[in-house]
Amino acid sequence: MNDLDQILDKAMALPSNQQEMLLQLLQRRIVERRRDEIAQDANESLAEFRAGKLKAQTATEAIADLRAFLADNTADD
Repeated sequence: MNDLDQILDKAMALPSNQQEMLLQLLQRRIVERRRDEIAQDANESLAEFRAGKLKAQTATEAIADLRAFLADNTADD
């Protein structure tokens, strides 16, 4: 039996209210981790922009670049 199966078996053995509490705690921690990842990505992007590796764009330019990128990647599929 792998770790995940063992964890699930233990979680299912908990009373319902503790299962709900566990679920809420896991969801909060997942959200917090994702927020940390987004913040890290933002910090890295700001550092690249400040270092001159990225250029400022208008929203229209950014959307056009994104559409071109998506069109190129869709053609490859």
